[in-house]
Amino acid sequence: MTFFNKERKLILAVESSCDETSVAVIEDGSKILSNIVASQVKSHQRFGGVVPEVASRHHVEEMTVCIEEALVEAQIEPEELSGVAVTYGPGLVGALLIGISAAKAFAWAHDLPLIPVNHMAGHIYAAHFVEPLQFPLMALLVSGGHTELVYMKETGSFEIIGETRDDAAGEAYDKVGRVLGLTYPSGKEIDALAHLGQDTYHFPRAMIKEDNYDFSFSGLKSSFINTVHNAQQRDEELSVKDLAASFQASVIDVLVDKTIRACKEYPVKQLVMAGGVAANKGLRDRFSEEVAKELPGVTFIVPPLKLCGDNAAMIGAAAFVEAEKGHIADYHLNADPSLTFMSI
Repeated sequence: MTFFNKERKLILAVESSCDETSVAVIEDGSKILSNIVASQVKSHQRFGGVVPEVASRHHVEEMTVCIEEALVEAQIEPEELSGVAVTYGPGLVGALLIGISAAKAFAWAHDLPLIPVNHMAGHIYAAHFVEPLQFPLMALLVSGGHTELVYMKETGSFEIIGETRDDAAGEAYDKVGRVLGLTYPSGKEIDALAHLGQDTYHFPRAMIKEDNYDFSFSGLKSSFINTVHNAQQRDEELSVKDLAASFQASVIDVLVDKTIRACKEYPVKQLVMAGGVAANKGLRDRFSEEVAKELPGVTFIVPPLKLCGDNAAMIGAAAFVEAEKGHIADYHLNADPSLTFMSI
């Protein structure tokens, strides 16, 4: 008997790894029947970043409401579901535990299998809502906590060939935004400013020429901060638009150069870019241009903006792959805040 022994293949998915409480109902791994996202951005803005304790409290408040809304919007009753999927890592341990507890309770109450999902795998499978994934493929994961190049020979197979050695790209955006006095999260605003400025400050492109696929954004962040602080000490006014453009140009150059080189070395049919930073318009446009020019025969896929950030729909898509592989958890499932692809 296969896992999906009901007429419709339906999974209820739960995501709570950071500061979004999200619940979705997914059909066949590629159709979104509902995708409820309760954002906490306004609660964390005054702190300039996510406060774990505050995030956990919000998840407690929103989880039951999100589950109810997801089922109502999808017009699905619990007995129609085939399973319950939940993010168990990586992420904030307290936030993860709220989602896991809710998923366990729902699965137990309705006698449904529990499917554990790696949050980062979810980001990759968000691209499956755009078009079917074809293997082998290369995935560039860019978010606030991760910057990784992942080679996938087949579905459910993940090989990290490159990763950041210090700051993630999204983390650098947030810290630069704080120096510029922008509202958290500042990635969207920096992107908008960058389109109005010029790369006049020529910040470093760390490790761009090295014979590997690793990244480093700590030096770029330090160079940016030093430039701004030195100008302030001299009472010199700098162009915020040009600062944003120069910073973003450095990030994009490194990400694009290394990813394109990796796609030339590894046989791939598709290049997937996913994660919160994948919403960056400058990065999307540059990749579209370079893939068309440098990688004939390779399709570039990036999820729609609403699926770049954390959401349960992507967890549901990845859950179908896990379920087909027989990866089912028992009620001892625990949060793994440091989960990697190597842990799967």
